[in-house]
Amino acid sequence: MTIDTDRFRAELEQIRVRLQSTIEHHDIGNSSLTEEVGELMSSSADNHLADTASETYERELDEGLEDGARAQLRQVDAALARIESGDYGRCEVDGKDIPVERLEAVPWTTLCVEHARALRR
Repeated sequence: MTIDTDRFRAELEQIRVRLQSTIEHHDIGNSSLTEEVGELMSSSADNHLADTASETYERELDEGLEDGARAQLRQVDAALARIESGDYGRCEVDGKDIPVERLEAVPWTTLCVEHARALRR
């Protein structure tokens, strides 16, 4: 089977740009939760516990989105490296070709459908 690696490289590079943008948007940096909600906690103004809870929720949501994007970015980078090494499109379990349809659905995959399903059991 011949895979159009140029097409998948271009798609993976576009995904990479989107993920980097997501990471930058949700980047919480090295600030702690206390630093971010400290103003709400220490102020004697009419702040309510719900304000602090909302801020905490937003921060945890951003952190989760950033972590997920970073994990997917590592997978995309690994897929780009496999394209360069000539290993792209091969199942890492049995070395057989991954169907193009699967690569179109999940271009960073390392597993064929059969082994991906087995992993989820």
